[in-house]
Amino acid sequence: MAKIALFVGSVRIDRNGIKVAHWIQNKLVERGHDVFFIDPMQIHLPLLDRMYKEMDNPPEELKKLRENVKDADGYVPITPEYNHSISSALKNTLDYFLEEYFFKPSAIVSYSVGSFGGINAAQHLRQIFAELGAPSISSSFQIPQVHKVFDNDGKLLDEQYNTRVKRFLDEFDWYVDAFKNQRQKGTPY
Repeated sequence: MAKIALFVGSVRIDRNGIKVAHWIQNKLVERGHDVFFIDPMQIHLPLLDRMYKEMDNPPEELKKLRENVKDADGYVPITPEYNHSISSALKNTLDYFLEEYFFKPSAIVSYSVGSFGGINAAQHLRQIFAELGAPSISSSFQIPQVHKVFDNDGKLLDEQYNTRVKRFLDEFDWYVDAFKNQRQKGTPY
């Protein structure tokens, strides 16, 4: 149906976010989407010195990442909440590109071990994606006490999340289709 770039936001060794990311990936694949799974632990990006467009000879791994970001019809960041914001690893990954994101929607998934599910990080991420030209859908998807929602193997323990995520992804799919249709007609840039 669509190409979706899913960004993993955490690089901690015992990260809960990888469980969330794989679960969301499976939900997107079940809907027929092609998912580009972007994990900072796999791509090993250095701290941003130059954006991709400013590089004379970008490394092959970065070229592939750029193509995935550029070819995507929408974005799903999976963000932890670190000190009331997103992780530096996620911000670093996102900032390598700009025009590649234009006129495509984002759908924010946040989590925390606390009771608010990363809502502060989600709100910051809305501002970031708006600046990137990939505004977020009106809903966001929070997972509070994430350590109680998935077991150690990443299996979902609370079935209410399957019901909640359906509505969230239904909305995202609507935005993906709407933006895709409008891009086919042309964009202001």
